[in-house]
Amino acid sequence: MTIDGGIKNGIVRLLVVLVVSTTMTLRAGALEKRNLLTNTYSRKFINLSVSADYSWIGYPAYNNRKAWAEVPESIRKKTISNGERYLDYRWPATTATMYLEFTRTGNRAVVDQAISTRLGILRALVKAELMEGEGRFMDDIINGVFSFCEQTYWGMSATFYMYKTGFRGLDQPNTVLPDLDDPIVDLFAGDTAADLAWIWYFFHDEFDRISPVISKRLKSELRRKVLDPFYERYDFWWITGWDEGNVNNWNPWCNFNILTCIALLEDDPEKKRTGIYKTMASVDLFINSYPNDGACDEGPGYWAVAGGKLFDYLNLLKKITDGHADIFNAEIIKNIGRYICRVYISKSDGGYFYVNYSDSPAKIKQDSGLIYRFGCAIEDSMMMSFGAFLLADSKYGEEEIQGRLGEVLESLFNLKGWQDCPALEPMIRDFYFPDREIAIARDQAASPGFYFAAKGGHNGEGHNHNDVGSFMLFFNGAPVLVDAGVGTYTGDTFSTNRYNIWTMQSNYHNLPVVNGYGQKAGANFKARNSKLRPGKSEVSFSTDIARAYPLEARLDRWLRTYTLKRGKSFVIRDQYQMTERVGETALHFMTPVQCRILKPGVLQMNGDSFILHLIFDPKILSAAIEPVDTDDQKIRNVWNGGLSRIILAVRNRKLSNDISISVTEPK
Repeated sequence: MTIDGGIKNGIVRLLVVLVVSTTMTLRAGALEKRNLLTNTYSRKFINLSVSADYSWIGYPAYNNRKAWAEVPESIRKKTISNGERYLDYRWPATTATMYLEFTRTGNRAVVDQAISTRLGILRALVKAELMEGEGRFMDDIINGVFSFCEQTYWGMSATFYMYKTGFRGLDQPNTVLPDLDDPIVDLFAGDTAADLAWIWYFFHDEFDRISPVISKRLKSELRRKVLDPFYERYDFWWITGWDEGNVNNWNPWCNFNILTCIALLEDDPEKKRTGIYKTMASVDLFINSYPNDGACDEGPGYWAVAGGKLFDYLNLLKKITDGHADIFNAEIIKNIGRYICRVYISKSDGGYFYVNYSDSPAKIKQDSGLIYRFGCAIEDSMMMSFGAFLLADSKYGEEEIQGRLGEVLESLFNLKGWQDCPALEPMIRDFYFPDREIAIARDQAASPGFYFAAKGGHNGEGHNHNDVGSFMLFFNGAPVLVDAGVGTYTGDTFSTNRYNIWTMQSNYHNLPVVNGYGQKAGANFKARNSKLRPGKSEVSFSTDIARAYPLEARLDRWLRTYTLKRGKSFVIRDQYQMTERVGETALHFMTPVQCRILKPGVLQMNGDSFILHLIFDPKILSAAIEPVDTDDQKIRNVWNGGLSRIILAVRNRKLSNDISISVTEPK
């Protein structure tokens, strides 16, 4: 069977997956069947719409020196200066033992950092040459291109499980190494391929003047390592999903990179059109996997490479079909975009605070241009204004633009009008994501005063932490009670040892430990009856978290209610019923601020610009404060002052209690 015939048959199989998976999902009552791309646009329609040339590219060609000279001078100078650091760069090899480091010790940073560093240097040289246009960086670019061509595999060692030979696990003999005969496509391989495809597009004529072998070799490696595996295979889980078609952020991320390569490199018209439709059928699975409220399963730290990559994919699909394939008016797509505005909390030194859960840090620097462009695509003024705020705050136009080459090009040439848009933070007064059961509310539509966010949900979510019912509290835009976030990824992070990591455990979230037990992982450990009750003077969110704990916790009911009394206080209320008392029960709270026991029943919390009191009944609860080990660099980057855990132990042995804790400014 030819490759193209295999693709056609595979697309039929993929469309069957779409029907089966969405039917199963509907049966479970979770999501509705959408298939927005393949139900809206037929294969024949795409065949007639796909551009046959490069007319869809809105960026100036390399030899259009006038257009490149119009890039803001500060950007040009700093980009060229950064590229000069890598003139005569000696490209290091990625060795076998670097890959083996992960399979031997679980350390994935060795290979990940080596590949990302080399790719970052190649990007710097390419951007500098595009800006200057004098050929000064060309030899180093060619050396970089050949360095990647000589490398067996462009992806991560952590994805060796995708090989047909499999991965036996850490410390096992016969560990996997990159295999030329079994090429796999993961996130890093896709990013590398997309960047190299843009390099081929911009410089292939220049390469040919030096030697035709360069462009020929580059295109051959891109086809062998990425395009042919995509055309031929359907066993990559990010293409067709697992568990009846479920996928995660890998799907739009990988499909966007593949679509970039197809659009720039594929000169066989039939393969091109068939490959594009295969990506559409695959991306439909991702759109189907999203709840109607648009909330990102993996948290705001993943939005740029989940919903944001969906935007990149749909934006590119729209371009290469001359605007004909366009689903930006669909409400689900709009909600996926608006999500990042709805979970924004406040500006902070070194980043911006968001409602973090799952594997998301609390402080994030989002791609401001991406947010603005997404807002333009869905015609959402709040999102456009937020993007304009972030662009202005980052002093866009003064610094070199970082990122993947496609992202850099979009930020250089497709941000028209942002200066004319009001630069505003999205200070949403209250909002509820009913599908993910995430509630947010603040005293007023501005930073001053209290802000809280809380969640129900279940412990089988993407990049899950055992955090059903947890919350976070801010005051005047600063953190008070927080979600610690996630540490540096290791071999344990996505293994059976995941919940041995303290950041993943409910005991290190703002949650109770019940009879000595924390929450358990899995979709069956979930909240019940989650509700947001908004109001003018106060807003409350309640959820029964009893089923998030194992049976050994002897728990019938644990109704936790968060109430924001606007302009006054924040109240946490726990009403529970146990069947037996067999161990310690205590309420845990994580905080980055200095705490001390002021007197029985009162903790004083001192922030940089505020003092708050946490007040409770000392007859029911006894307080202790303990430091938390934050040696992990990723944790320290956010909480550089450290974290403490407040423990309010339940004194009595009652099977039922009604406990209230309030946080307020001292009078």
